[in-house]
Amino acid sequence: MAETSLPEQDLFIVDVAVSDSPRPKITVLADGEQGITIDQCATISRRINKQIEELLGEEEVSYVLEVSSPGLDFPLTQPQQFKRNIGRNLKLRLQDGTEKTGKLEEVTETGINLLEEVKQKGKKATYVPAQIPFGEIVKANVVISFK
Repeated sequence: MAETSLPEQDLFIVDVAVSDSPRPKITVLADGEQGITIDQCATISRRINKQIEELLGEEEVSYVLEVSSPGLDFPLTQPQQFKRNIGRNLKLRLQDGTEKTGKLEEVTETGINLLEEVKQKGKKATYVPAQIPFGEIVKANVVISFK
């Protein structure tokens, strides 16, 4: 439902979560190559609500639907999100449990190219190019800098 509710071609769904608390809550996170506006989120919300109403017919079900963009602290999960963050510093956790930090240089069809920051005790950090396939990335976050 979320995918078919997107008003523009450059928008994409990042995540859909459903929690079954006293009143079910559906959370849809959407983004776009140029970001996403509040109006676009509202359009997605209206379209999903309409589809749910059509699916349920006359049956009245109480639920909460929340459509928004992922915040800066939300992990990158889609290749399109990585593309929007070229030039920013990322912190990655990989399948083998290791962590890498560095500047995102390029996004390819199969993964990312990172200028990895390698720290050694008593020495200045050096930067080494690293190619990391999407399949090896468990979690990727933008490192927020206040400098």
